[in-house]
Amino acid sequence: SNVGLVGVGPLHAENLSGPPYSGPSSKPLLDSIKDPSDMNMLSIRELKQLSNELRWEVIEAVSKTGGHLSSSLGVIELTVALHYVFDMPIDQIIWDVSHQCYPHKMLTGRKDLFPGLRQSGGISGFCKRKESKYDSFGAGHSSTSISVAQGMSIAKAMLNKRTNNCIAVIGDGAITGGMAYEAMNSAGYLKNRMIVVLNDNGQVSLPTGTPSAGGTVPASQLSAYTSNLLVSKPFQDFRDFAKSFNRLLPDDVQQMNKRIDEYARGIVSGGTLFEELGFYYVGPIDGHDLDNMVPILEKLRDSESTKPVLLHVKTIKGQGYPPAEAASDKMHGVGKFDVGTGVQQKKKASAPSLTSVFANSLIDAATEDRAIVGITAAMPGGTGMDIFGRRFPKRTFDVGIAEQHAVTMAAGMACEGLKPFVAIYSTFMQRAYDQVIHDVAIQNLPVRLIMDRAGVVGNDGPTHHGCYDLAYMGAIPNLIIMAPSDEIELKNMIKTCADFDDGPTVLRYPRGNGYGAEKLQELFGYELENGEVPAHGVPLPIGKGRIIRRPGGFAANGTANNNRGRSRDDRVAILSFGTRLHESLIAAKEVEDADPSIGVTVADARFMKPLDIDLIRQIVDEHSVLITVEEGSIGGFGDHVLHFLAKDGAMDDGNLKFRPMVLPDELFEAGTQQEQYDAAGLNHEHIAELIQQLTTKKIKVPMPTAEFVEEKL
Repeated sequence: SNVGLVGVGPLHAENLSGPPYSGPSSKPLLDSIKDPSDMNMLSIRELKQLSNELRWEVIEAVSKTGGHLSSSLGVIELTVALHYVFDMPIDQIIWDVSHQCYPHKMLTGRKDLFPGLRQSGGISGFCKRKESKYDSFGAGHSSTSISVAQGMSIAKAMLNKRTNNCIAVIGDGAITGGMAYEAMNSAGYLKNRMIVVLNDNGQVSLPTGTPSAGGTVPASQLSAYTSNLLVSKPFQDFRDFAKSFNRLLPDDVQQMNKRIDEYARGIVSGGTLFEELGFYYVGPIDGHDLDNMVPILEKLRDSESTKPVLLHVKTIKGQGYPPAEAASDKMHGVGKFDVGTGVQQKKKASAPSLTSVFANSLIDAATEDRAIVGITAAMPGGTGMDIFGRRFPKRTFDVGIAEQHAVTMAAGMACEGLKPFVAIYSTFMQRAYDQVIHDVAIQNLPVRLIMDRAGVVGNDGPTHHGCYDLAYMGAIPNLIIMAPSDEIELKNMIKTCADFDDGPTVLRYPRGNGYGAEKLQELFGYELENGEVPAHGVPLPIGKGRIIRRPGGFAANGTANNNRGRSRDDRVAILSFGTRLHESLIAAKEVEDADPSIGVTVADARFMKPLDIDLIRQIVDEHSVLITVEEGSIGGFGDHVLHFLAKDGAMDDGNLKFRPMVLPDELFEAGTQQEQYDAAGLNHEHIAELIQQLTTKKIKVPMPTAEFVEEKL
């Protein structure tokens, strides 16, 4: 444990020598803080006690709800120092990527709201402008803070605001993103007054240390550079800082001498890279040492210089809680856990996660094909690339938080004959949209784009939902787009992607687990050999769907009933794409149980591009009602089907009722996935209700009268 670092503060009565771990029995200082201004009269010694109380409040609160733990523990002292020195909300503090904002929220009047953290109706796990005036900028995707701070600084200067203190707190993972470099280049060039706090904890990827082509070190040469600074130079204290502080005020020095002087200082301090970008480099300093951090921040606050400053702070992720410090992922994202031991409460899954199914299927394909490689953008754990990396470390590439680079690098690999699988969350693939179009699709390169967390994701809320990929990918020519309904289909689609070399493929699948053999047979009508899920996937014909259920029962096992839905008017078809197939099947049975005259067919589209137009035509010929169901926004699969039907003339005679079921045009706040499906109206109850509405009454569109038209004209 590193609890002996300067600035951590007295340990009071808590036990950190070994489990069971415990914190202070009372938190009098923290309980007195309702607003950051309540900290103004505290001494440094009291700030240390406040930090200790705050650390344990975070541990205890997150243990009850789950959330991002270790990143918040690593910035306790930094958060206390920033709120002590700066005057929010007049001064702006922007957290990047803002999952480390729990201590900030507790110091800004939201401590008592933490029982609802990341839950429906509760506070967000990220900064959110509408939640508090102290949340300067919303975030959930990384590398944005320096751009935001620069924009705020420019606005404050142009509007002649009394003070101009804009602080971007960015981690050594977030600073690997290209947008951060763009912003630093711009800030140094435009000479905007701002402070960038580089929170350096050596944890670039989640988890850091996954075997890959770069070894097991953090996936960033910048991280190696800053680590060398920390090794080669002792922590800077306030006296060292004060001696060189006049370099922020170089107006009385000739420009040439200033540049020579700064370059020489860069060699001494190790900050040359940041100095060359136009920043005044300060550090490294111990991010848990309030004795030095507070006066340095005060000096920077009171400076009249307009030169941007980079303050390099070394912190320890999970600081002060031994289970977090010892864990391979530093307990980055946790479920509910026991404070005394750090052991998390994890339900035993009845089936493997879809992420692990993807990873093991990719290993299966890569064992047969040496050209297959895997790419991730700092998310090896979340995408399953850590599993693939343990089997094929030299064929695994973690590029850091650099989705644009990941996609274009994959395009280059494809040019030379490799088969790259780019595994990126749906929400983060948005950041590489131009690269998908310009570098992959236009050149028709066989890059495999694998989008995990497609659809609603639960507690992380709107910044992490994968709602939009069908709409934004569907508009791009040359893409093959597919979505599995279950783990068997996921295995098949991985094999399909591996075998398809004629252009780019897109595969989206949701957060969550598979169904397991028993449920697959019960829910989907599979007839599994020996009652087991197949070990290997098989390639699917491109652009071909399948009918799962006929009126009365499953199409495959002969339980269908020809006595149901004898006329076209009594037949309904549900065409599902991806994750809602099981809900569609349940809805079909519910409708038939309620009305013996209705027959419901359920089909699995499998592909959005190309559409299975033969299947769609067959469905339209045989059914009077067609409902499409998908876990995506407006503009996705249902719109593609509707576009085809309209152009094919299927709706010209008015004998087809068509309804698309999609995620509504709104943002879904944090909650469970089930709560979000309910809010979206995409569960079996909603599907059944829509079928009943369409089969029990005719839909009449009121026609305007001649008098009404004349009046309007």
